Amino acid sequence: MHFQVRKRRQTPAVIIVALIDVLIVLLIFLMVTTTFKQQPALRLSLPESSQAQKSGADEKNAPLVVSIDAPGNLRLGAEARPVTAEQLLAELTQKASQNSELKLAISADKGAPFGQIVKVMDAAKVAKIKVVSAFTKETKP
Repeated sequence: MHFQVRKRRQTPAVIIVALIDVLIVLLIFLMVTTTFKQQPALRLSLPESSQAQKSGADEKNAPLVVSIDAPGNLRLGAEARPVTAEQLLAELTQKASQNSELKLAISADKGAPFGQIVKVMDAAKVAKIKVVSAFTKETKP
């Protein structure tokens, strides 16, 4: 009688290093191909203007943005930090003293109280900011 010796089959092994390499390549691919859209901190309904121009983000000296929502709350900067009128004046004065070419852009909701817009413009004048503009959207034909 002839007995056959069976070789024991090895259990399959998963190579973790290769999987990690593949995951890193996928992650890099997704990071490179994904476009990041900057979401505004506030939802504002901007007033319409036939003379609306796109500016600000592409300029080398981007303006400091003051946002005013419909109830009249003031927010400063791209991070939309809440401020009072007195804090706004102090911050504008400080930033204008550091940068003489500082530009101010007012982004106000079309339902915002006009008094708040005037307060922001007065604060800019006291801080000696020469260029003050307002964000608008183009009128639809």
